[in-house]
Amino acid sequence: MDSPEDTKTLTVDPSGPECCDEEAPPPPPPVVYFRYTDDTLRELAKKLKERTAELKEKAIDPYATSPEVTPPVTKEEADKKKAEEAAKKAEEKKKKDEEKRLEAEKKAEEERMAEEARKKAKILPEITCSCFDVLFHPLEVMMDSVLGTTIDPFTDRRYIAWLTVVAVAYNYNVWFCPARLAFPYHNDTANRFWIFFDVLSDVVNVVDIIIWQPRLQFVKAGDIIKDGAMTKVHYRKSQRFKIDMASILPFDLLCLQFGFSSIYRLNRFLRIESFFEFSDRLESIMAKAYIWRVARTTGYLLYMLHLNACAYYVASVHQGLATTTWVYDGEGTAYIRCYYYAVRSLINIGGLPEPVTTFEITFQMANFFIGVFVFSSLIGQMRDVIGAATAGQTYFRASMDGCVEYMNTYTIPKLCQNRVRMWYNYTWAAQGMLDESELLDKMPLVMRTAIAVDINLATFQKIALFQGCDQQMLVDMLLRLKSIIYLPGDFVVKKGDIGKEMYIIKSGAVQVVGGPDNSIVFVTLKAGCVFGEISLLQSAKDGGNRRTANVKAHGFANLFVLEKKDLFDILVHYPESQKVLARKGRKLTKAKGPAGAKPEEKPKGMALFGQKPPTPKLLKAFGNFRKGGVMDKLKVKPLH
Repeated sequence: MDSPEDTKTLTVDPSGPECCDEEAPPPPPPVVYFRYTDDTLRELAKKLKERTAELKEKAIDPYATSPEVTPPVTKEEADKKKAEEAAKKAEEKKKKDEEKRLEAEKKAEEERMAEEARKKAKILPEITCSCFDVLFHPLEVMMDSVLGTTIDPFTDRRYIAWLTVVAVAYNYNVWFCPARLAFPYHNDTANRFWIFFDVLSDVVNVVDIIIWQPRLQFVKAGDIIKDGAMTKVHYRKSQRFKIDMASILPFDLLCLQFGFSSIYRLNRFLRIESFFEFSDRLESIMAKAYIWRVARTTGYLLYMLHLNACAYYVASVHQGLATTTWVYDGEGTAYIRCYYYAVRSLINIGGLPEPVTTFEITFQMANFFIGVFVFSSLIGQMRDVIGAATAGQTYFRASMDGCVEYMNTYTIPKLCQNRVRMWYNYTWAAQGMLDESELLDKMPLVMRTAIAVDINLATFQKIALFQGCDQQMLVDMLLRLKSIIYLPGDFVVKKGDIGKEMYIIKSGAVQVVGGPDNSIVFVTLKAGCVFGEISLLQSAKDGGNRRTANVKAHGFANLFVLEKKDLFDILVHYPESQKVLARKGRKLTKAKGPAGAKPEEKPKGMALFGQKPPTPKLLKAFGNFRKGGVMDKLKVKPLH
């Protein structure tokens, strides 16, 4: 092993005295006696510098991570930690295996559905529709570029508009076919019009079956199927396709052999599902769906009267027109007279002519029984529709009446009662409900989040205090907002109050006021403005969270409120955003200054040196001795 002397490095200056006039050589490298010791010291110095930098950062930002080394854990804790890590890894592996299994099952299901589609395509469509597929293939290709390969039946407004046309065609058949069958409306002049409208309604049904229905998306095992070939096969193997095919069978061709009659079009009534689908889709897009429900129930009532009028005319023809006082006498417009009889008969108004024959008595009794059951059900349905439409108004009236009764019981002053009534009336007129949270709580979290983001996220992103924070934290804050309506002149905050909330103006305006009687308006804040956000992060120490101004509502003001407790509950899950808010809160507080603080005036002139301190008593005593004042008082003669 080498001795310490062997590790010594010698440096020899190659230049002699004759090299003095030349440039000075570079400084020699440092002399290192012990390489190991030098490396150790350098490493120690580097670690100390890093530790010093971390401690400085910790002193500046109290939320920074401490550089202290975590103390070693015990053996039991280490084993427990290893067990938790192993369980976590096993859970992750199980989850991945489950995802792979679900993906394999999904792929197998898709392959099975495709195989079923190919098999079904070889059974029913090839037998009944293969020729039509070839015939209408150019039309389908053209419509693919217009409508797309598939259509969402719930949100696509084009499909809802088309359902309106289908519903009109269906109502044409169900209203006019019985009337044409019962009344003598077929003649050489009218038949050409009937044929035109019959063909037009059939064209609408055929287009619906060929173009629209095969494009409707459907849900299979939770997945929305958007493949055009699969949607076509799904429609063609459904029960609705069979009913649709039966409804457009051209029994009208029998008119060529047996004469023109609407009885051959009764199979068009089978497409009643298209009418109910139109009704459901229309209700889903209407802002006030009860209007359509009332109109639909009224239509049911009128249609029942229509069928009864047709039946009464057929019965009158069977008995003979004008043969008795009960039957139709053949005067005036036949349909109007028969419809008038149906209204009086089914609604049981009374004053009807007495039936004479057994057939007339049986027909009238059947009318009465049918009228009782049908109209009682229709009236009950109408009551439910109107009750559902006015349920909110009824709840509002009941709440307001209960509050007024409570105030009268405790003899609340009329001024306060009038303001309470004003709040109820404005709240109902502005938002149609007393508490928005009651409606939003019934929605899933995803829907509530989407609504909150659409209303307030842009406003939150503009707040200087929250800029740079986690976007998800802002979304969580939006879900904690509460809506409050203030009446004109109401104080939102008062000077000196404890600040526990921040406010976002949804609608209306508020004013920052001051002066002896709060008559001075400093600023007016309108919709989209925010105030009170700094008090959320200020502590109660030294009155830091006291309100510094009065804010009152200028007219009716609807505000969103975020409480400090809700903010702190959210910040627990977002430590980085908590650091950002802490730093910004200190900066904003420093820029704003403490509540009620006045700017310090700088001293000028001789005031820079401060007030002259008093003379010490000992020095005063010596001064008095020099002046002889003390000697005179003591009457002591000086010594010679």
